[in-house]
Amino acid sequence: MEGGFEQTLQDGKLYRQVNSLIVAHLRDHNLTQAASAAASASRTPLNVDVPPNKLMELVAKGLAVEKEEMLRGSPASALYEFGSSVPSTFGSTQPSRASTIDFSTVQDTKGSSKNFPKHETRHLSEHKNVARCARFSADGRFVATGSADMSIKLFEVAKIKQMMLPDSKDGPVRPVIRTFYDHIQPINDLDFHPQNTVLISGAKDQTIKFFDFSKLTAKKAFRVIQDTHNVRSISLHPSGDYLLAGTDHPIAHLYDVNTFQCFLSANVPEIGNSGAINQVRYSATGSMYVTASKDGAVRLWDGVSAKCLRSIVSAHGTAEATSAKFTKDERYVLSCGKDSTVKLWDVGTGKLVKQYVGATHMQLRCQAVFNDNEEFVLSIDEPSNEIVIWDALTAERVARWPSNHIGPPRWLEHSPTESAFISCGTDKSIRFWKETL
Repeated sequence: MEGGFEQTLQDGKLYRQVNSLIVAHLRDHNLTQAASAAASASRTPLNVDVPPNKLMELVAKGLAVEKEEMLRGSPASALYEFGSSVPSTFGSTQPSRASTIDFSTVQDTKGSSKNFPKHETRHLSEHKNVARCARFSADGRFVATGSADMSIKLFEVAKIKQMMLPDSKDGPVRPVIRTFYDHIQPINDLDFHPQNTVLISGAKDQTIKFFDFSKLTAKKAFRVIQDTHNVRSISLHPSGDYLLAGTDHPIAHLYDVNTFQCFLSANVPEIGNSGAINQVRYSATGSMYVTASKDGAVRLWDGVSAKCLRSIVSAHGTAEATSAKFTKDERYVLSCGKDSTVKLWDVGTGKLVKQYVGATHMQLRCQAVFNDNEEFVLSIDEPSNEIVIWDALTAERVARWPSNHIGPPRWLEHSPTESAFISCGTDKSIRFWKETL
């Protein structure tokens, strides 16, 4: 009896917590009438104290755990609505070196910079025109590149590593496993579906295209979204159900991947004609997204309501903000601009936390990236044609490496799971970099 009573108490407590989360979620997203009705029906105070977006955070974590369990115990093909099945490890989170950086706790960090490990590099392939962008899959098994020649190349990372071995007994290894041709203007950005064997591209031809890379002979997209503007950047929600498109329009276009219905935020700040989006990226849970714009601003948006949460106006002065992405814990945003600075911003306050200087980038729409454990920041110095690396915590420049491209690299993309990255060149070439063991 006593055990049953304790269980009843626990169930009641959980029930009240769930009600509080629902009421707070509705209230904080301006659904006042629904919040009042839910509060009245469940006898929950309308002003209940719940951290912002707590319900979304818990749901995202629960879905991630559920997805992992399904991937362990179910046939992969049962999880896919489109795209053929691949081994069940595709899309699952691969073990990566834990992120240990907390930028808020350490004040005086001078003299404590870490050394960036030595890397070896190899020329992988060439496009017929400028290599404009690259993206790794979330599990780090694949990397794709897009070009001004309107083609997309897909590489298997394991084959790249095999190719880099000094004595390969299997003869020449070809790491390019697919090449897609379906755009009629240059490719601007790429992303992978988190569970399906689907690669997504955005291009100047105002389209977003979906390619099934499980099919050996497929060269064309099997689904197409026709936008109204040049698609400059894309980002897929962690659930795989929604896709953001940053375009020449100042507001990101949100698409339902299943219906292709497009949504625009109705609650936006005043943005001028120069607010075209250079990059859009979701946070790890999808609870927020960030845009970097040609007007120099970095803007934070609610991932559910699409409401603008914060505008960091003139984040890069009057120069374009060319890239922006969240840290894994969603507490900070790393941005890059044509003012030759890389900056780290506090999401909660909008204040500048760190500034990484010593690399000049004023021409190309380059980006700054963290390495896989967020201990280092990488970007490009255009005049010297070098890759510049900073200690993320101390903001001290710790390395400058020749890019081995003819002319400055246009794009850097780091693997999310290991110490390896891709550089794409104005010289049309693609290089792979990995830590020397």
